[in-house]
Amino acid sequence: MIARRLLAFVIVVLGAILGVFAPAAAHSHDHGKTVLFQDTTIQPGETVDGDLTVVFGNAKIRGTVIGDVNVVGGTCTLADGGVVEGKQTCLTSDAVGTIAPWIATAAAPGFDDQSRKLYVKLGSSLVVVLVFLLFPLRMRLALDRVEKHPGLSAAVGTGAAVAILPLALLLLISIVGIPLIVLEIAALFAGVWIGTGAVALLVGRRLWELAMPRTTPAPLAALILGLVVVSAAEIVPVVGWAVTALVWLIGLGATVLAFIRPAAWTAFAERTPIGGPPMNRPA
Repeated sequence: MIARRLLAFVIVVLGAILGVFAPAAAHSHDHGKTVLFQDTTIQPGETVDGDLTVVFGNAKIRGTVIGDVNVVGGTCTLADGGVVEGKQTCLTSDAVGTIAPWIATAAAPGFDDQSRKLYVKLGSSLVVVLVFLLFPLRMRLALDRVEKHPGLSAAVGTGAAVAILPLALLLLISIVGIPLIVLEIAALFAGVWIGTGAVALLVGRRLWELAMPRTTPAPLAALILGLVVVSAAEIVPVVGWAVTALVWLIGLGATVLAFIRPAAWTAFAERTPIGGPPMNRPA
C-alpha cells in the first residue's frame, strides 16, 4: 500500500509538471489516452488516435484504438466490434503484486549490499516502465535525440547536472523561489527516468536487431530488454557507478533536448562535432 501511494503521488506530480492530463474530446483522443486508478471503456464510435494506457484499472475496448493498449494492474477486454491496431500488453494485478514487494523488501534487514542494489534496480526499472506507459511520446522524442546526437545529449546532461545546485541555491536565496525547489527536484527525477528509458530503448532495440534482424521489437519489449542489460551493468562492482553516471547524464541531456524545439539546437549540432555521428542503422 505504501509503495502504491508513493507511486500514485509521483505519477500525479509528473503529470502536473509535464501537462499530460489535459481533458480530451468525448469521442476522439488525438494524442492517445491515459487513465489512472479507474476502469475505462472505449465506446463504439470512439477513437483513440494513439496509445491507450491504463494504470491500476481495467480497459474494455468496444471502439477503435489506433495505437497500442497498455494495461498495468488490470485486465484488457476486447469486445465484439472493438479494434486494436497496435499491440496489447496487459500486466495483471497479480503480476504487479509479485513485483511491488521487491521495492519494500529492498530496505529490509538480512539483505547484503549486492542484493539490495539488485532490488533497488528492479524497483527503479518498474518506475521507468510506468513512465514509458504514461509518457510514450516524450520518451520516444528523447530516444530520437540520444540516437542522433549522443555527444550533444551527454554535454547538455552534464551542464544540467552542474547547474542543479547553483539553481537551487539561487531559488533558496530569493525566498520566493523556495517552492520552485520542489519542482526542480521533481523535474530532475522526471528527466532521469525518461532519459534512462530512452537509453534502455536504444540498447534493447539494438540487441533485439542483432539477435533477430528480421523482426521489429515492440517498444515495451525493447525497453524491458534494455533495462535488464543496463541494470545488470549498473550493479557490477567497481565500474557500475560509471555506467549509472553515463546513462543518467546522456539520458538527462536527451530529455532536455526532447523539450526543446529542434530548430533551436539542430543548427548548433550540425556545425559542431559534439553531436557525434548518428547511432541509427543505415537504411
